[in-house]
Amino acid sequence: MTIISRQIMSAPDMQRSLDRIVLQILEQNNGVENLAVVGIHTGGVFLAERIKKIIADREGVNVPVGSLDITLYRDDWSLASQNPLVKKTDIKFAVEDYTIVLVDDVLFTGRTIRAALDAIMDFGRPRCIQLAVLIDRKCGRELPVQANYVGLEVLESIDEHIHVTLNEKEGKDDEVMLTWQAGKR
Repeated sequence: MTIISRQIMSAPDMQRSLDRIVLQILEQNNGVENLAVVGIHTGGVFLAERIKKIIADREGVNVPVGSLDITLYRDDWSLASQNPLVKKTDIKFAVEDYTIVLVDDVLFTGRTIRAALDAIMDFGRPRCIQLAVLIDRKCGRELPVQANYVGLEVLESIDEHIHVTLNEKEGKDDEVMLTWQAGKR
């Protein structure tokens, strides 16, 4: 079995996408007033921190940022493991006052986002929830979920996989790779 891979985003591509996403967030929300950013573990947390930094550099304001673990909110967690690895949820602000930009690295089936919405609601009812993703797979959606802000849309088959490498997580250069098994494309 031969695995073939192709880079679809480099580190500079990712940075440009995040810069564009931030500009769209600022435009859509008329600035940063009552804006907070929450990343979904694991990749979304690092991207949320990057978005916070870009906003701070552009606007001179540190918006609240949080992290969200959705492991026990997933509808398939018991299928994945009898002993799920639960990460830390860290939201130190009252969500009721905020427009929350929920951040994840890849939007695929929509199930992670559904679980994240349930988890956020346990903290209260935000003014609004918006979704920012680095990659929107567009193929394989199981739930009616659509991102407000997208770095790159990818129309690939179910047999192809997306792997997002983030420096903060893996200690390697940022990149997004598309992989597939030879003969399956």
